[in-house]
Amino acid sequence: MNSRRDFLKLTGITAGGFVLGVAFDDVDAQTSSAQAGNAAFAPNAFLSISRDGIVIFATQPEIGQGVKTSLPMIVAEELDADWSKVRIEQSPIDAKRFGQQFAGGSTSTPRCFDPLRRAGAAARVMLVQAAAQRWVVAPADCRTENGAVVHTSTGRRLRYEELADDAARMPVPASDAVTLKSRAEYRLLGTRVAGVDTPKIVRGEPLFAIDVALPDMVYAVYVKGDAIGAKPVAANLDDVRRLPGVIDAFLIDGNGDLAELKPGVAIVARNTWAAMRARKALRVTWDEASASRDDWAAAQANAAAAGEREVLTDRGDVDGSFAKAAKVVAADYRYAFISHAQLEPQSTTAWLKADGSIELWAPTQMPQRAVGLVAKILGINESAVTLHQMRLGGGFGRRLSSDFCCEAAAIAKRVRGPVKLQWTREDDMRNDFLRAGGFHSLRGGLDAAGRPLVWQNHFVTFTADGKKPVTGGDLRAEVDLSQFITNFRLTRRQLPWSSPCGPWRAPGSSVFAFPLQSFLHEMSAAAGRDHVEFLLELLGEPRWLTPGNRMALNTERAAGVIRLAADKAGWGKKSPKGHGLGIAFYFSHAGHVAEVAEVSVDARRRIRVHKVTVAADVGPVINLSGAEAQCQGAVIDGLSAMAAQRLTHVAGKVTETNFDRHPLLRHSAAPRVDVHFLQSDFPPTGLGEPALPPLAPAVCNAVFAATGARIRKLPIIEEGYSIV
Repeated sequence: MNSRRDFLKLTGITAGGFVLGVAFDDVDAQTSSAQAGNAAFAPNAFLSISRDGIVIFATQPEIGQGVKTSLPMIVAEELDADWSKVRIEQSPIDAKRFGQQFAGGSTSTPRCFDPLRRAGAAARVMLVQAAAQRWVVAPADCRTENGAVVHTSTGRRLRYEELADDAARMPVPASDAVTLKSRAEYRLLGTRVAGVDTPKIVRGEPLFAIDVALPDMVYAVYVKGDAIGAKPVAANLDDVRRLPGVIDAFLIDGNGDLAELKPGVAIVARNTWAAMRARKALRVTWDEASASRDDWAAAQANAAAAGEREVLTDRGDVDGSFAKAAKVVAADYRYAFISHAQLEPQSTTAWLKADGSIELWAPTQMPQRAVGLVAKILGINESAVTLHQMRLGGGFGRRLSSDFCCEAAAIAKRVRGPVKLQWTREDDMRNDFLRAGGFHSLRGGLDAAGRPLVWQNHFVTFTADGKKPVTGGDLRAEVDLSQFITNFRLTRRQLPWSSPCGPWRAPGSSVFAFPLQSFLHEMSAAAGRDHVEFLLELLGEPRWLTPGNRMALNTERAAGVIRLAADKAGWGKKSPKGHGLGIAFYFSHAGHVAEVAEVSVDARRRIRVHKVTVAADVGPVINLSGAEAQCQGAVIDGLSAMAAQRLTHVAGKVTETNFDRHPLLRHSAAPRVDVHFLQSDFPPTGLGEPALPPLAPAVCNAVFAATGARIRKLPIIEEGYSIV
């Protein structure tokens, strides 16, 4: 038996089956044989086959992005399993066995694709060997299909379940003995497969953290100051404790980190209704001396004022090029802070046991980090923390932070038995990790032939520490097509901001695409040129932006999706008065995506988005229905955000705390979304984020095509527009 690096290893064998795992990290494989009872090492992803059937473990959190279905499909494809007979189970949270377990940055698919393929392929090899040994034939004379090994010449067939015991005694194949399928050989991948949880969701089964119900469970709310960082110094706790159904009320100091455990007041009651009623009776005196004083109106005024500029990139002769440009275009863009606004408010159930260990039921995007933070809050070892990964009712980056887990753990210290912490929508919006606002002053120059000659972007963003931008506010020179303009300058100014910011679906890209792609359209319009032609010319010859990095922007792939989106949308067709088409491209999270929006605008500035055509190149598509849904959802999410969502802080306090002032898109305003993929053999990328950034500039460019008027502020209600 050979040892192999970063390859498939057996985890352990029990009577009646075998289990396979795959390492995501670069670790040495241990030499092992698959003998019953011989556990070789702790794996990262698993396939289990026994007489009872085939189980594939979903190791990454499911937020609605579809990985609980798509990642097991990868294993099943290489295994040649019968998908209809495979059972999918959410794996435990265990870094030693499963490696990194998190959902964020559209990384689950690219991280897991090849390792999971190898897991399925190695299992297939071992099953073939087991069948060949039983039949006394050569493995080469056998094939696999639909969960069985078939002897090609005689047609004899053995189901995988029948071979489990024998396969458990086969040696683990060496890496060069495993042949992975080509894309042309896929039978399952690239097809439309329903989500494994969909029937349960339709039936209303309890999959989410908000659904958790345990025997003798009590309920808690946690009240924090309206200004982030405010500390409770006094409260009418005795009055609250005497209210019907209330068990306890107490102050929590916090741990000094506003991203973990903020100071506040906990109320524990026998049911949610009693806890919420007691909250209304709570009176707290807050110390706001060190609390946030953030103010959006003041930030806008400061952004417009003169200030020192940090030069991030200065390439070519920017000043000289502007001096000789045939035409100069200038415009200012801005976008507001917004909330994640996921439909399920934060909720976690915690149960601190008598032995000091704790059990959690949590909807977190980073379960392993949550385990570490809870251990830190309680002063216990991480091994004493068990976290049950719940399906998330939306996340979009908000649940990469685990403050709600920390709060539940801190409250559990005062409670016997399990306690469920439930946030309200107002809690969520007041204590979000915001998508950062920003400002761009853009200038561009064109030569006599209407080609882009020079580009300058002065970017005003925010900083919490005075050194680096907040999360999502770090614009780099290489993120947009403007980088291909020879004479290029990017400068930055940072304004202080203390309210926490965090990743919001397609961090950075979700806001930067709006000014950058809109202003490129301003330049092509000023040149009197077709925008598709303008973009393709700017991309230039086919090449990788970073040679050797297959996850970097590729101009050929970018051109491919631009052409595909334009073709499918009927680019160049004559539009009725008040109608227009707009196109935008953006490279985000290794995904190449172009979108065309078809809109109409009436005299009251009401925008109707009739159709959005999405063209994407994200490598081989795993689950076609899931991929289409991600693109459709990104379009709806992007429209919702650009229409009317904003958080306007005043003296450190959020003024929009529910959907009446931070609205979601109405069903009647949802457009038709047509999705098209350029299937390729490039490494696959995730799709939770790349389809969102092009939406806002595509719509705004379409509005210009329909009306001749520019939208340069988000949300668009700030310029008198609405989406209907």
